Amino acid sequence: MNAPDHWFDDEAGPMVRLFALTQGRAKPQHTSLDVIALVAARTTPEHDLTLTPEQAGILDLCRGHPTPVAEISARSDLPLSVVRVLLADLVEAGHIRVERPTPARELPSENILQEVIDGLRAL
Repeated sequence: MNAPDHWFDDEAGPMVRLFALTQGRAKPQHTSLDVIALVAARTTPEHDLTLTPEQAGILDLCRGHPTPVAEISARSDLPLSVVRVLLADLVEAGHIRVERPTPARELPSENILQEVIDGLRAL
């Protein structure tokens, strides 16, 4: 039984292993990014010609309006883990700004919110 030389056809397009996109890294080195963190581009891909096509695509997705990390992953058709590594690289290079969500422990308690609602109803 002879196996074909290629297990994919010409329509599959270029095949790149995901670890090649992240230079072998599975996690961001310094930056932790929540899936709901908002990412905004500070520059355009034309400002840095050393960016990979994936990083340039991410900058284009974030141009003009903050975009959640999860949406970047979905729209770029890349796994979340790869997007997090690429975003961390872009943060370190100063190409993007990340707005992290407020931690739950810093949000107002349900009791305070209920008091505000009651106060507004009393007006």
